[in-house]
Amino acid sequence: MTILDLEIHLQNSAKNLTNEFKRLFHGRGEFFGEEWRFLTIDSIDDILSIAFYFPIDQPKESELLKMLQDFITNTRHTTLILQRRYLFNSPTEILIGGLKEDLYVVENGLKIKLNLTSNQNNGYFPDMKNGREYIKSLSKDKKVLNLFSYTCAFSVAAIKGGASQVVNMDMAKNALNTGRENHHINTIDTKKVKFYPHNILKSFSRIKRDGPFEIVIIDPPTLQKGSFEATKDYDKIVKRLDTFTSSDAIVLACLNSPDLDENFIIELFKEYAPSFKYIKRLENVKEFQSLDESRSLKNLVFKKIS
Repeated sequence: MTILDLEIHLQNSAKNLTNEFKRLFHGRGEFFGEEWRFLTIDSIDDILSIAFYFPIDQPKESELLKMLQDFITNTRHTTLILQRRYLFNSPTEILIGGLKEDLYVVENGLKIKLNLTSNQNNGYFPDMKNGREYIKSLSKDKKVLNLFSYTCAFSVAAIKGGASQVVNMDMAKNALNTGRENHHINTIDTKKVKFYPHNILKSFSRIKRDGPFEIVIIDPPTLQKGSFEATKDYDKIVKRLDTFTSSDAIVLACLNSPDLDENFIIELFKEYAPSFKYIKRLENVKEFQSLDESRSLKNLVFKKIS
């Protein structure tokens, strides 16, 4: 794939853009070849956001950025930014235009606060779009538990879907504070929403007191030093599911490790939560196409059979 090929791909991807988030190029999945694994390009309303995940040679970088600067002159974008994700705490480079103070991304009509000045987690995981839409479709009059809630996008989707109550739990207080803001900018009354800044693995009695839950979302980091490691800790949650779920509960079990396939989760449920039957794996967002789907995001649905 050449830079000219990339430009043609972007032109096709950018047709009929709206203010909703859209990934225009996903090199991370290696579908376009290993040499493009360093690059993602996103449309965020009037912002074209470029991310480099590792450095490339200077002539190629210069040619690529020149093409993108020319490209946005024919699109809805007025701002072009570059984030060098391979550099710790590297500032966002504004190549064209400027960034507003209060930024948010739009997904299926929902607003989620965005921090584009950080080159690490920006408050939004776009590859989870189908998972959030699935939870929204199920949530009418349901009590929902959102584990590893981060900025609570699942909670916003569930409440918009008519959930009777949502409990969000995450160790990161700042992320939960952003989660509250995400509810407010979507005009959601948080009387039906709880935010617990707790270590989930040490808080099962707290979870049980708020149950039983009819929907549970488990969306952990693959590895978060000192708090969670999927290969060692995922089973600790699965083992406890029966104690805080209703008789017909649905669980969305998520995993974004390239080193673990869906059978890792399926086997945990077979061994430690046999009352939950595997239903399906949700399709991933098409713009996040991967050369090897077993290494991509896994959203697995389980249903409790009493």
